[in-house]
Amino acid sequence: MSTGLAVFDTTVQESNAWLKDIEIWLPPCDRRQAYAALRAVLHALRDRLPLDAVQGLSAQLPMLLRGVFYEGWGPSEPAGHDLGAFAEEVAARLPPGFPRTPQDVVEAVFAAMGAHLDPGEVRKIVTFLPKPLRSAWPFEHRIS
Repeated sequence: MSTGLAVFDTTVQESNAWLKDIEIWLPPCDRRQAYAALRAVLHALRDRLPLDAVQGLSAQLPMLLRGVFYEGWGPSEPAGHDLGAFAEEVAARLPPGFPRTPQDVVEAVFAAMGAHLDPGEVRKIVTFLPKPLRSAWPFEHRIS
C-alpha cells in the first residue's frame, strides 16, 4: 500500500520492520500482538525516563512510532522501579491472554530498539534507567 507521500510510506515501512522483528523474537505473536508488545514497553519505558531522554528517544523513532510513544503521555517525574515492577506494568498494558510473559516482551522490544536505534542513543537511554532495568537490554547496550 502506498500513500503517495514518501514520508508516510517510509514511516510505515520502518514501523513494520520493527513489528516484524518483534514477531520473530516473540513467537507465536502476530503483527497485532507485536504492536501491543511494542506499545506496552514504549509507554512503560517513557514513564521511567526524564524529559530530555524522552525527547531524545522520540527523535530516534520512526514518525509513526513516535506518535505511539507519546500517546496519552504527560510529563511527570520518572518512575523508578525494578525489573519486576517494570514487567508488571508492561503486563498491565498488554491485552488479556497475551501469549508470552512480560519479561519475554520486554526483552524482545528492547532487542528491537537495540537493532533499530543508533547505538549511542541507546546507551544514553540506558544510562537514565534505574540499574535493575539496565539488565533487560541486550548485552551490547548494558551499562553497569
